[in-house]
Amino acid sequence: MTEQDSPPPTITAMKIPIIKKGEYDIWSMRMRQYICHTDHNLWDIIVDGDLQEEAAPAGEQSGPPAPKTAKQLTAKRNQERVKSILLLAIPDEYLLKFHNVPDAKSLWAAIKSRFGGNDESKKMQRNVLKHQFENFTTAPNESLDKAYDRFQKLISQLEVHAAPVSKEYINQKFLRSLPPSWSQIALIMRNKPDSLVL
Repeated sequence: MTEQDSPPPTITAMKIPIIKKGEYDIWSMRMRQYICHTDHNLWDIIVDGDLQEEAAPAGEQSGPPAPKTAKQLTAKRNQERVKSILLLAIPDEYLLKFHNVPDAKSLWAAIKSRFGGNDESKKMQRNVLKHQFENFTTAPNESLDKAYDRFQKLISQLEVHAAPVSKEYINQKFLRSLPPSWSQIALIMRNKPDSLVL
């Protein structure tokens, strides 16, 4: 392979997304993008497990077999690489609980179990987000940009937690949340159909 045939070097400046309590769904999307950006084959290891490992003959050894072929060595290195990426995404206070998980697929499942929550906690999170949406207000000294960004983040979280709201209701809610100094503009926008689409 000549220098002209080799792919151009890529510069990766992406940070590993660190998981936070209650944000598993968003973290898992970001982590998948990070891993696929790093090397798409690493994501396959999380989804499918280690397909390259060959089973040892019965009675020879316990645990995974020692790699013998180049393909097995590459699979082992990739397994360790993706496992390291996942461990780096876990906050220090939780790291000891996950350190001894044997492979990347099991580690992903353990992270989901710990941070993803069960159906009841997801339902409670949806209710909290709906309550925050209904009670959303713009502070009198808050800029319109900051209020809009806060509102958009709330809408995104509702969508991630499978609690979408209609565009029309979103628009009306945002206009109602504006401070009195914006009342004239809000009134004009309310009376114009399709004037605001968040």
